[in-house]
Amino acid sequence: MPNPQAPAVELDLQQINAELRHASAREVVQWAMSLGKKTIATTSFGRNAAVMLHLVSEVDKSVPTIWVDTGYNLRDTYVVAERLIKDLQLNMHVYSPQMTSERRNAIMGGIPTIDDEERHTEFTRQVKLEPFSQAIEEFQPEVWLTGIRREETDHRKSLDIVSLDKRGIIKVAPIFYWSEEQTDEYMEQHQLSSCRHYFDPTKVQDGRECGLHTAA
Repeated sequence: MPNPQAPAVELDLQQINAELRHASAREVVQWAMSLGKKTIATTSFGRNAAVMLHLVSEVDKSVPTIWVDTGYNLRDTYVVAERLIKDLQLNMHVYSPQMTSERRNAIMGGIPTIDDEERHTEFTRQVKLEPFSQAIEEFQPEVWLTGIRREETDHRKSLDIVSLDKRGIIKVAPIFYWSEEQTDEYMEQHQLSSCRHYFDPTKVQDGRECGLHTAA
């Protein structure tokens, strides 16, 4: 396993990723925790979000889990979220936009289309980036455990298991190289609740980023 004592600015990402490439997802989480740094996990409570939540909770249930609730989630998301929070005993912290979805809909006329880039960018800032920035400011994390996977978007293909964002936060993605089939198998093996009806208003369609992994 890579040396966990090296400061973030001195991490040899190429070597670390080479060494973690064939480690299990659990081992990657354990490596991240061995860094001994302030760590958070994030979740969307999307279709296979329970995979990462289960992996992290199996290693350390005390890790703060951040959920940005945009206010546009469907009922299924909230039902599954409550079930997972209880079953996995998550150290849950929920962040929401300052403005309610109903008020924003009245002002903006609903969710802006991706063709209206300026309004959609502002919408994304309000419902996703601003609440997440508040979480980052409050927790001041040095390590960020995330469930992103390489095959999901073009941007994510440019990342790796371990990367460093513009804020200097070490971003660790234990299931980065997993396929959709692998996540489904893990969900079934551990009988984890899945959100079958998930909607992210900032993505609108598959293959788009929500902004959290591109803004910094």
